[in-house]
Amino acid sequence: MKSPEPIRLIILSDIHYAGAAERARGNDYELKAIASPGMRWIARLYRHYIWMRHPLDRGRQLDRFLAEAGVADYVVVAGDHSANSGFVGLSDPAALASARECLTRITERYGDRAHFIFGDHELGKVTMFSGKGGMPLASWRAATEQLGLKRFWQFTAGNYVLMGVASPLLALPANESDTLPEERSEWQRLRMEHLAEIRAAFEALQPQQRVLLFCHDPTALPFLAQEDAVRRRLSQIEYTIIGHLHSNLIIWKSRLLSWVPPIGFLGHTVKKMSAALSKSRAWRPFKIKLCPALAGIELLNDGGYFTVTLDPAAKQPAAFVFHPLRR
Repeated sequence: MKSPEPIRLIILSDIHYAGAAERARGNDYELKAIASPGMRWIARLYRHYIWMRHPLDRGRQLDRFLAEAGVADYVVVAGDHSANSGFVGLSDPAALASARECLTRITERYGDRAHFIFGDHELGKVTMFSGKGGMPLASWRAATEQLGLKRFWQFTAGNYVLMGVASPLLALPANESDTLPEERSEWQRLRMEHLAEIRAAFEALQPQQRVLLFCHDPTALPFLAQEDAVRRRLSQIEYTIIGHLHSNLIIWKSRLLSWVPPIGFLGHTVKKMSAALSKSRAWRPFKIKLCPALAGIELLNDGGYFTVTLDPAAKQPAAFVFHPLRR
């Protein structure tokens, strides 16, 4: 009997696509939101030399991806579909339009073979330098009701089970300060429902099945590890594919954040990040593999995407190949 054909999977993350309405805000949109001149200067240096010099000009990276990525049995986009230039996720009409355009372009190419997960840009967050923004329930409704994003999905590919989870919900205890007090009980309800879905999925795994887990922000993983159903089947997770950090440099240097002294709001945010990263030991059983942002970071120009070859019998580990998209 002829062996089943290998399965070809494509993974990309952190597209940060900006449509016309977001681009109209200008690449200095974040700087305009910063009240302190000193903080504005720090942010300008950080954006210009390290992170993203032109954050609203990332659409060309999606153009390049679509032109060269080729055919796939499945495509997974691991969160942050818009630029989130309003800082409140998809409740901002401009960000919603960007995300819709991004998802439409990918689904026009790959149809129902394309799967999308939640990132923090879909729901919003308080920004690092200005302290503006947040995570309103209106963004959840826009993402689920208008774009059709799902907090959890799974499908099988041979003996592989691919699962997508919503890291903003799982990491809610760490991000609750970004939500409105009057909306927190509803966020908690959504989180409990999500955890129940994940428990059921892990409990239903068959012994021969291997899992590829997709979770945008690894801050969620220590909370996921608290679930008995997940812990009992950690050995079946072959890889957990994350986004959010944009570059492997951030993983390598994350421990340095714990030495940064608090300086105004920036210090508060860095300490919040450091607290999450200090739990990175809890990431290890999940066998994380970072899919860099499609454009990478300014310092290294290290963006790109993965193609993955899966053995349907899961007798051979998934084979990842990184394809750089240097600007």
